[in-house]
Amino acid sequence: SLGRSDLLRRAMSKKKGDVMQRERQCFVYGDPESDIPGCINNGIDEKTANKIYDEMIDFAKYAFNKSHAAAYAIVSYQTAWLKARYPVEFMASLMTSVLDNSAKIAGYTYNCRQMWIEIAPPDINEGSGPFVAKDGRILYGLAAIKGVGESSVEQIVKEREAHGLFTDLKDFLTRTGQLEVNKRVVEGLIKAGALDSMPGNRRQKMMVYARIMEQIHKDNKMTLAGQMSLLDIMGENDRQKMAISFPDVSEYERGQMLSMEKEVLSVYLSGHPLEEYAAEWKRRVSAVSTDFENNGEEKGRLYDGQRVLTGGIVSDVRIKYTKNNQVMAYIIIEDMVGTFEVIVFPKSYERYRELLQEDEIVWVEGRVSTDDERDSQLICESVSPMRKTNSRELWVRLDNIESYNTQKPYLVDMINRRPGDDCLVVYINEGRKARRFDKEGGISADGRTIEELKMRFGNENIAVKGGK
Repeated sequence: SLGRSDLLRRAMSKKKGDVMQRERQCFVYGDPESDIPGCINNGIDEKTANKIYDEMIDFAKYAFNKSHAAAYAIVSYQTAWLKARYPVEFMASLMTSVLDNSAKIAGYTYNCRQMWIEIAPPDINEGSGPFVAKDGRILYGLAAIKGVGESSVEQIVKEREAHGLFTDLKDFLTRTGQLEVNKRVVEGLIKAGALDSMPGNRRQKMMVYARIMEQIHKDNKMTLAGQMSLLDIMGENDRQKMAISFPDVSEYERGQMLSMEKEVLSVYLSGHPLEEYAAEWKRRVSAVSTDFENNGEEKGRLYDGQRVLTGGIVSDVRIKYTKNNQVMAYIIIEDMVGTFEVIVFPKSYERYRELLQEDEIVWVEGRVSTDDERDSQLICESVSPMRKTNSRELWVRLDNIESYNTQKPYLVDMINRRPGDDCLVVYINEGRKARRFDKEGGISADGRTIEELKMRFGNENIAVKGGK
């Protein structure tokens, strides 16, 4: 029947082998309940009927009509020629075409690195809205920064072209004060590194930009009202003394800078937390995040039940409870290309819960679970740490998340004051969670550090694990 024909067509396009085998029975022998006689009842012998169906299965492995194939062939030749002759321009155009799709931008960024194409960080004095090829490298598109928007970028670029490059933070904020450049836009530009060409580091800019914007707004209101401010009647030397200046603070730690870049760019641009493991990661994994994507009718190379080894950073943990009140989790793993979801059932979660914490870098092995309507998932079977184990872990135990939030600034400050090769880990009794401070940098688990922590949190709440 036409209905069963369409059912078989869908099974062929989705590569559903089990459905195709069930339909073979109907095709050859018929189905009285559906009033389908089948080949044999229509005078076709069993051997011939099965041969016909075998050809249909072979066709389903990958085939389509000739006009479709010809159109694809032309596009393939054109894009292959462009990619081979003009790789930088080709990739820049490709990334511009997906400005609103951060996952695809992340994937193409990884492709560029494999092709040895440099992607320069966004720069307010050089870049524009789209990704642009220049001097053999790609200038990151300003419009791809979260919270900035194409309209704001267009106005900023027009101002730059009309009146020259921006010289410093105050000059930029003054000249864009009447444009669609609010605090969210400025913060996104700073976090992305788009203002790095101006004096001052990112931390200094983050600490003063809001005050400068408020001062500019206040001065503009007084000017419109025809009033004079105190600065107007001061001499040049006095005005410089009253001007808002950068505080004397150092740049953010590398891990924190990368985290900020990821927040607004959706990619780690100036580096990657996995870069020290990149060679081993590439050698060992049998599947990467893009393999889990569902691309409509063109399924990924992963099949249901396939065992794979993969790995990356635990970027999100969602705890769920089963009907039996057992704890399981849905984990988002981020690798060098993108993200994918891992389902951790109660037994596995109980066994590996200490490794399945945010920012932990792990290897994950399991079985693939596919679905026609969404991306494939990985059913976790085993987890192991990817980090080198030649350093110690300095553990601090706190009662609850409120205490953690209160003490976090102090602990970050201690990492900055007592840098080293050891890792600071905070264990939170409420919820039994562990938070690693890898992104903030290493700490020295020496006698002075341990003594200070014991005085603040108590002897029973401090412990050192592992050893060199």
